[in-house]
Amino acid sequence: MSGMRSYGDPCGVARGLDIIGERWALLVVRDLLLGPRRFNDLLGGLPGVSPNVLSQRLRQLTEHGVVRRRDLGPPTRVHLYELTEWGRALEPILLQFGRWGSQSPQSPEGTLGIDSLLLSIKATVYPARAADLAGVYQFHIDADTCLAEVADDAVQIRRGTAPDPDATLTTDLDTLRAVCGHQVTMAAALDSGVLRLSGDAGATRRLTELLLAPFTPATRSQASGGADSCATVSG
Repeated sequence: MSGMRSYGDPCGVARGLDIIGERWALLVVRDLLLGPRRFNDLLGGLPGVSPNVLSQRLRQLTEHGVVRRRDLGPPTRVHLYELTEWGRALEPILLQFGRWGSQSPQSPEGTLGIDSLLLSIKATVYPARAADLAGVYQFHIDADTCLAEVADDAVQIRRGTAPDPDATLTTDLDTLRAVCGHQVTMAAALDSGVLRLSGDAGATRRLTELLLAPFTPATRSQASGGADSCATVSG
């Protein structure tokens, strides 16, 4: 398949790495977890990858059954890439890997993309906390629209809209990074108009707490399984 090298080892770990072990492959999967994306969207979200390498990774992942290409046809003639059911099974593995990687002693480089920021919420909001933050929240971030549905024991985040969300946040990615990185307070961003919140006071408070949860220090005892709630899925 596309000249990929194999470890030649029947162990499941080695067989998995045969599929997703190439550079950029797992980050492609990460950026498809929230929903389908066009080639140029993936390219823009992976600084440093070349168009040729991205094409090769998508082809390899498609051949292995992790990703599929969906053609919308005329008049748009848009090609979308999305995870297969088998590909989506990588989500808990990837989120746990993000928790593990966030504990690296090395100083992080680069900036978090929108997918990494929102997946950090999913990775770190533990069930006991989710019950306090329950609701349906919409994020308009530049040209992206994403939906977070928080129930008693889970957080689901995907690209899409809801007819009547409890609260909505509208801003640009740079502002969102600055707020999450504690370079700008939420109050200052609201006062300047670069960030807007709509919904009743309780819902906007819960949305704010949900958004900042991965970037707010907390004790390990609060997180399920002893995971640190400051963990982020960075890339």
